[in-house]
Amino acid sequence: MGRGLKRNFVLLHGAFHGGWCWARVAERLIEAGHRVTTPTQTGVGERHHLMSESITVETFICDLVNHLVAEEIEDAVLVGHSFGNVATSGAADRVPERIGRLIYLDSRLVQSGQCAFDTQPAAVVAARIAAAEAFNGGKSCPPPPAESFGIPPGADADWVNRRLTPQPMGVFSSVLRLAGPLGNHLPATYIGCTAPYYGTQAEFHALARRQPGWGWAELATGHDAMVTAPDALAALLQEIGA
Repeated sequence: MGRGLKRNFVLLHGAFHGGWCWARVAERLIEAGHRVTTPTQTGVGERHHLMSESITVETFICDLVNHLVAEEIEDAVLVGHSFGNVATSGAADRVPERIGRLIYLDSRLVQSGQCAFDTQPAAVVAARIAAAEAFNGGKSCPPPPAESFGIPPGADADWVNRRLTPQPMGVFSSVLRLAGPLGNHLPATYIGCTAPYYGTQAEFHALARRQPGWGWAELATGHDAMVTAPDALAALLQEIGA
């Protein structure tokens, strides 16, 4: 993308993360002259003090929609990492006029009428429920280690481990309701992270490839590409955003 074409990038984090995880990518996009915002959803990151049993996927959707409206963002390149896809899909359904392109970054694609637990193996669901019950009576799930997101042991993993926060359990168990199809007919691209694959992500890569009209791209890095490959990811976001 040339420096003459500037875009509004909205970068939304995944589960257990916060807007902080986008720092490296945001720095590179801002240096290229783009506007970048990195909202944090209720109950996680620097907003972890708002943790509540009442937090659902609707809360996360409202967080993002309100951010787009309050910041008066138009023609957004809206990027949802991993679980962030639930809110980006919701925003595409509610305020499509504010979004120019959707980018799903290694997302577990949750369809309308599903909850996130519906897309996960039964053993994973049971383990998360048990971990949440042991942690604080089921209100939130403690974060897994950074290495589980494809970050090798070392300084990057230490940086991420210091910042990960528990995830509200209500966002995993509440159902996503969309009026239209996934992506709401907006231009959309899926970026798959392939080295290493994250959990059962390969099946969602295949699902994304079957979505009518969606673009496809790959990064040979782990699930937290914004940490492990910020240069490559920033360049790819600009290319797709153009």
